[in-house]
Parts: sequence; structure tokens; C-alpha cells
Amino acid sequence: MRASECDILILPGLGGGTPDHWYARWATKLSTATRVEQRDFERPVLAEWEARIADAAAVARRPVVLIGHSLGAVAGLLTAPDLPNVIAAMFVAPPSPRVLRTLAGVDRAFANATLRRLACPALLVASRNDAFASYEESTEHASALGATLVDAGNSGHINPDSGHGPWPEGLMRFAHFLGQVKA
Repeated sequence: MRASECDILILPGLGGGTPDHWYARWATKLSTATRVEQRDFERPVLAEWEARIADAAAVARRPVVLIGHSLGAVAGLLTAPDLPNVIAAMFVAPPSPRVLRTLAGVDRAFANATLRRLACPALLVASRNDAFASYEESTEHASALGATLVDAGNSGHINPDSGHGPWPEGLMRFAHFLGQVKA
């Protein structure tokens, strides 16, 4: 599958990101990508984030592919099993429930939700030195979801603070993954 054959929903994390974040750059590079806006990126409520993702998927004209980072990845992986038109997903650096419970202003539902196996192919990209999830926690997440774990090495939280502004390696990995997806 090519990017032009699907609607790509970009799911930003806590705070909504900055213009130099890799997902903001991807949203401008990928012509079928749409950033899913949330009512409140600073004090996220899981039910609201899930509803916004579901609404965006419902108006899609083509099969949907999710790309989520951090808390956006968590919202995406929790919502994806309920969205019949999601055909693939790439979740980057989702925080662990252990860490989510410590983040002020974050709805505890993000940490307490049960992971469900995905019905579509998915990648979970994890760093070995991410302060928001140990590699072992990410491995458990990937296993529970039925996602392929991608080892990003020592890449921090895979955001601009860890040197991943454009993140061309991630975009190449996404393109390769998408090329293997059958609509």
C-alpha cells in the first residue's frame, strides 16, 4: 500500500508537540495525513481523546493508518480495536502504565485501561533508554497488542529533545511497513 491509498491519522502526545517534532513534519510531507486535534493536550482525558480519534476515523474516505507518539500512541492503541477501518498502525514510544500514573494532569484511565490485541498489523517503536517506558515494558506492550517490536536503540523518547526532529529513519521504516500492508 502507498500513503496515497490511505488516510493517515497523526496522534500527537501530551502537550501536542512542536512544529519541529517529527510527526508535525510528517503531517506536512504525507499528503493524506491529518493531525488529530484534541480539546486539551495539557490535561488529557482518555474518553475525549478516543472520541476524537474515532470521529477522525469515521470521516475517512480511505482505509485508515494510525501514527501515534507517546500519549497519542497510548490513545491510539486503546482505540484501534474499536475502529473497523483501521488497517495498520505505528505506535512510537508509548509510556508505560507505571509512568502514566505519575504524570500530573493525565487521566488515570490511560494507565488503567486493558490492552487488547489489534486486528491489524502494527509496529511499536521503542527505545532502550526512554524515561517513559523501559524496553521490557515496551516489549510487554507489543506482545499484548500483537505488534511487531522495533528496537530504536538508545533513542530517548524519540522526540526533538532526543535529537529526533525530522527522524528520517522513522519515516523510511513507516514507508517500508506501509508497503507490506494489504488493503
